Amino acid sequence: MTISVGDKVPSATLMTMTDSGPAPVHTDEFFAGRTVALFSVPGAFTPTCSAKHLPGFIDHAEELKAKGVDEIACIAVNDAFVMGAWGKSAGADSKVTMLADGNGSFSEALGLTMDASKFGMGKRGQRFSVLVKDGVVSELNIEEPGAFRVSSAEHLLGQLA
Repeated sequence: MTISVGDKVPSATLMTMTDSGPAPVHTDEFFAGRTVALFSVPGAFTPTCSAKHLPGFIDHAEELKAKGVDEIACIAVNDAFVMGAWGKSAGADSKVTMLADGNGSFSEALGLTMDASKFGMGKRGQRFSVLVKDGVVSELNIEEPGAFRVSSAEHLLGQLA
């Protein structure tokens, strides 16, 4: 079952890269008491994700924060090393927190997975964006397969207006 507006974000442990190596991020703590713009990409370093999705959130980070977003986070079914390297290469530092859902368990708990086996990528998270306020989904934008429109930073900014 796919998560919906009004639902609590499921409890899970994600990973992020720090100067000391991979570190756990517990969703209950990460989303508690603040507003988080979370977006999901099928994979780090993939074409649309690298050319449009992540750069859009980096470019609009200040605007999102000016409209009440406390943190912007990117999630993918990749490991923390890959997410850390992608964030560095894209200039995401201090603008977008890169979160690894290495086993896809968080994406699965959200009900937002896809099978990318025909591309040699296995099970991945779908492309989406979500606004989470104190652990509860207030906006949810799920892309149709192959599309990139409603999960963009620009679309989410419009929802905050």
